[in-house]
Amino acid sequence: MGRSARPVATTRLLIPAFGDPPLETAGTRHSLYGEAMGTVWSAHLYGPPDAAPIRARIEALLDGVIAEMSSWSPLAFLMRFNAAPAGTWLEAPAGFRRVLAEAVRIAALTGGAFNPAAGALVDLWGFGPASRHDAPEAGDVAAAARTAGRWRALAVENTSVLQPGLALDFSGIAKGYAVDLVAACLREAGAPSFLVDIGGELYGQGVKDDAMPWWVELEAPPGARAEPLVVALHGVAVATSGGYRRRRTLQGRTWTHTIDTRSGLPLAAAGAPVVSVVHASCMTADALATALGVMGADEALAFATRHDIAARIVAGEAEGFAESLSPALAAMLA
Repeated sequence: MGRSARPVATTRLLIPAFGDPPLETAGTRHSLYGEAMGTVWSAHLYGPPDAAPIRARIEALLDGVIAEMSSWSPLAFLMRFNAAPAGTWLEAPAGFRRVLAEAVRIAALTGGAFNPAAGALVDLWGFGPASRHDAPEAGDVAAAARTAGRWRALAVENTSVLQPGLALDFSGIAKGYAVDLVAACLREAGAPSFLVDIGGELYGQGVKDDAMPWWVELEAPPGARAEPLVVALHGVAVATSGGYRRRRTLQGRTWTHTIDTRSGLPLAAAGAPVVSVVHASCMTADALATALGVMGADEALAFATRHDIAARIVAGEAEGFAESLSPALAAMLA
């Protein structure tokens, strides 16, 4: 997640490398807002005088993502997938196939730290549509974790996907995918400059009419004392995974909504890291930020360094918060 920002004297600036310089801004400035996917969205852009067709297209795209990937809509394709018998091949929408393929790729890359097969665990811990008021039984958690661990059996072949007996949850990747869709829509509409935000996952391109880029401040945990860190979004996205956003208390312990399917447990709220990833694809950044948050600060920094991922990790400690920048992100410091 991030928020629009204008740099001040004490702000640290991140300037990603880009091949083509930003185009000169042209057209009428519009600021569009709405609600979708259980959150709010916005699109700031320069384009044709009438933005109504662009708004309609954005809303249709987001409705399409919900129809394919929502865990909260009983009519969504994802819910049909989860209800299908093991061993079934289902004809799947193109967007669903694309997200599933990327989700499996990131799961393989991260050794299951990101896992799209977390659906049963999400429901057990009460973070799905059916809320719970008690902690799940340890045996149920262990069984669901073993099932989630079979994510490697997921497969995409031509226009079909295999249901190997798993429950999918795309909450750690679908918003990023939706941001990429809206960004592509704005490019097709001829907008030379825009900033898309869906629930704090962002993609920016071009410059504003004051010749400044779309500055976005990287998110940190509430109370973290660190100099602001803002990134110029031109042809890049930023996604953040933060355990303080959604949490619940069960039997005296407070858990975040991020679940480590390897153990079957949500991350404990105390000390859960906040991870931001800068990447050309918001879908990929979304999944990587989730995975790095699951890994924990030290493992996440080592992984991001090894794989050249631009990441900022802010982890809580007894004496405060510790911030780490991967080499790929530190290289962007102006």
